[in-house]
Amino acid sequence: MFKGVSLIFVGILFLSILLVTACGGSPVVQNGDIIKVDYTGTLSDGTVFDSSIGKTPLGFTVGSGQMIAGFDKAVLGMKKGETKKVTIPANQAYGQRDESLVQVVNKSQLAAGMNPQVGDQLQSSNGMVVTVTTTTDTTITVDANPPMAGKDLTFEITLVELTKKAN
Repeated sequence: MFKGVSLIFVGILFLSILLVTACGGSPVVQNGDIIKVDYTGTLSDGTVFDSSIGKTPLGFTVGSGQMIAGFDKAVLGMKKGETKKVTIPANQAYGQRDESLVQVVNKSQLAAGMNPQVGDQLQSSNGMVVTVTTTTDTTITVDANPPMAGKDLTFEITLVELTKKAN
């Protein structure tokens, strides 16, 4: 009796493998794949800071360093048409704020006639982009931290297109 049951089990297993192989599964995102996604990014208070909805989907090669690490990780295993919501901690997004990147600069050190306002972005002599955060009559305070540094980011991501990497 067990011999017959074993043969039936093996037969069913073999048939199942054939069906899965013949039908093929939906491909899933892996490192090296080229994908396009629609996304909406929000802060912890629900404020939308970026979105591709109504625009061209965002295209990138997964795992290539084009995206923040947490976003790359979030799309792994997704199938075309799938939507997921993921919260990416600051350390997998733009990192924690570094207060040593906030500097007070005397206006006398600026180019003649330059009068930066709060929110202006300036490029330093070494190419670093800084944002003016405060001004006084004699100084400006600049911040070289990325604007999203220290923030957990939530994304709703929909996989729109998947091109498998060439083997």
